Amino acid sequence: MVQHSWRRLSRLADTPGLGGFGASGDPFLHPAYLLALETSGAVGPGTAWEPCHLLFLRDETPVALLPLYLKHDSRGEYVFDQAWASAYLRHGLPYYPKLVTAIPFTPVPGPRLLLAPGETLAEWLPVVLAAVKQECLVQDASGWHGLFVSNDWIAPAREAGLALREGCRFHWSNRGYGSFEDFLATLTSKKRKDIRRERRLLAEAGVACRTLTGAAIDAAAWDFFHRCYVRTYHEHGQTPYLNREFFGLIASTLREHLSLVIASDEAGPMASALFLHQGDTLYGRYWGSLRRADGLHFEVCYYQGIELCLRLGLSGFDPGTQGEHKLLRGFAPRLTHSLHWLREPAFRAAIEDFVAAESREVRRYQAAATAALPYRQDPVE
Repeated sequence: MVQHSWRRLSRLADTPGLGGFGASGDPFLHPAYLLALETSGAVGPGTAWEPCHLLFLRDETPVALLPLYLKHDSRGEYVFDQAWASAYLRHGLPYYPKLVTAIPFTPVPGPRLLLAPGETLAEWLPVVLAAVKQECLVQDASGWHGLFVSNDWIAPAREAGLALREGCRFHWSNRGYGSFEDFLATLTSKKRKDIRRERRLLAEAGVACRTLTGAAIDAAAWDFFHRCYVRTYHEHGQTPYLNREFFGLIASTLREHLSLVIASDEAGPMASALFLHQGDTLYGRYWGSLRRADGLHFEVCYYQGIELCLRLGLSGFDPGTQGEHKLLRGFAPRLTHSLHWLREPAFRAAIEDFVAAESREVRRYQAAATAALPYRQDPVE
């Protein structure tokens, strides 16, 4: 018999069998990553993210865990639904709270359900979707939103009556390149020269990068990175989502998945970017700089990421959200997918119409962006 219960992940840490969940292939779904968010206070009391993860048991043994949060605003999600909330308000209905399955502050497509060995998504997804709909009633939430889900969620979720929302982001693929120059050789002559010039001018300005991986990232490096990270948020008038404690926790529990790039000039360290990797993919996450230099962001966040992919033998690089500047550097457009279910039937129908029309525009954009890629021949995804 399967049961489910609401508990904070920190209260599940000692649950017998929880450590037996299989690897998801995504470092952000690792229980240690989710627990670091809670332990550091990035989510939980006093924040807009209230952890209420859904744990499924069979004969008192955990077999599935769905990250789930009760949300009171839409910050840190990167699938923008503020217009939906405004429409609810105009009709005298509360949009918040809502239930969200996502990795907080992390718009990275991937699996969203941790499973014990031998369990399958096909078996569990109908059970999970029925459970979250029921919990919307229990929690008096306006609906449930599964953000940046992997492709294997799409068909069964659509069959369950969820609306599918699509977006577009940029991804770099390693097609067996032996070096960065091998990659450049696949680009048009103009773009190849542009990137070489960008990197050369930065080097001539005395800027050099070093990459630290795993245990080589010491406390001083983490302190510097955090200063850069905080500075970036403050420059945009925002409060950072994550604190130094969070980064210290993942440095301890997920160190084999971490790499840190630090750029320096004659005055000392000036910029930094954090990367996570698991399986065959590199994820570019956070960056910041204390001083400016032309091309610094592209070098630290993209070119160093490509170099890291090549050194680690990884096949893909997800550099984060935004940016047609990524397109011009060989990052191809890929669709992202989010799932939405609203309790209010009239709004549910309206949202389904909206996301269908939006998806047509997103796909037109993807086609146009693909045509603009600077490869000498269209890359095969």
